[in-house]
Amino acid sequence: MSEEQDPKAVQRNPSSSVPPSTTPTKVAGEISSNGGNSSNAGWEQKIRYPNRPDITNPDPATLRDQWRFAIRQYSKWYSHAWGTAILAGISFFALGWIVKGSNPLPSKKDEHPPPSPSSADNR
Repeated sequence: MSEEQDPKAVQRNPSSSVPPSTTPTKVAGEISSNGGNSSNAGWEQKIRYPNRPDITNPDPATLRDQWRFAIRQYSKWYSHAWGTAILAGISFFALGWIVKGSNPLPSKKDEHPPPSPSSADNR
């Protein structure tokens, strides 16, 4: 018996039993960057995505856990961003106070200049 007629040989080499027309042309998670244009076949690059999307949607409990985790992460990043912005504002205000030697905000002056005599004559 030859290998082509031996059923055990087919089990040992399953790729020989698959006709070439049914083999997939692209592996799941690969996309060619030339958009299907075969004129640049030499320049074709395959992009592999390490975290491919799931084939089916996960169960509701998993989605709920993922959503809660995402909300916690966003809340943490949001509060860190606000805390950093407030700290930077206070630091720059303090730096301006040190450099100027007084309140760096001109609208917050404590003393108003005395009115000039020319403005009193115009009344």
